[in-house]
Amino acid sequence: MATLAAVLATTHHPFYLKLTHLDPPENRIPQAAEWVRKVEAYRETLTAAKPDLLVMVGADHFHQFFLDNYPQFLIGKAPVYDATYYNEQREFSLPTFRLQGHEELSQYMLEGLIDRGFDMAVSNELKLDHSIICPIITTRPDADLPVVPIYTNIFVPPFPTPRRFWDLGRAIREIIDEFPADVRVAAIGSGHLSLELGGPRQFEDHGPDPDFDKRAIGWLADGDIDSLLANVTRENLGTFGNATHGFLDLVTMFGIAGPIKAAYADDLDLFHTREAYITWYPEGADR
Repeated sequence: MATLAAVLATTHHPFYLKLTHLDPPENRIPQAAEWVRKVEAYRETLTAAKPDLLVMVGADHFHQFFLDNYPQFLIGKAPVYDATYYNEQREFSLPTFRLQGHEELSQYMLEGLIDRGFDMAVSNELKLDHSIICPIITTRPDADLPVVPIYTNIFVPPFPTPRRFWDLGRAIREIIDEFPADVRVAAIGSGHLSLELGGPRQFEDHGPDPDFDKRAIGWLADGDIDSLLANVTRENLGTFGNATHGFLDLVTMFGIAGPIKAAYADDLDLFHTREAYITWYPEGADR
């Protein structure tokens, strides 16, 4: 059977590479060196798990899906995934990638999720955007492992409830544990904490709701799903910032890990947003 070696929940800041590596040193933000140190330390939490393949959770930023057809949950089942989109190359200076797929686990995951009551969409021609590529850049920059991408709806209301995202994570965990192959699987999912895009709180000194950010990191780090579900609803997420629904993908990763304390938790204040880096090592995942 497969071993779930690590679960990582991270924010996906599309300007990381540009602001810390590509810009000339004199033009880099004051936090650039600290940001690099934190990302490289976080990367070690994945390296230590010695994964053979990656299950990756993200969301399509209206690149491949739009209001006329946006699935709640989708899994990719392709031999190869292209990334990234032109606007991401232009605006964020993101490089292009070709990631190897893992069709066997994708099919097994698709069937397992349907059997557990998740009516999954599936794509054999999925192209990946920065919700997947940013954590590749920060945690596995060699892009040398096959991936199983899972997309969720964090953009088009009505969203699934936080409980549904947690349940999706629990189902993914069961399926990984049952996968009949001697492989080490790491799950990496990206979202964000409180976030304002195009609204009046976008360019303040901190993220739009520092109190929510502090509590959210605490729930994840402490393994406190009860407090998270008691305080986060589909209705109130928008009050913490108009794009804070991305936190739901971090809830999915929490579900994969289960209600356990994180082995690693770190964060970084970047004025307009707070970055977070959480890693869980499931019981029995030797390193």
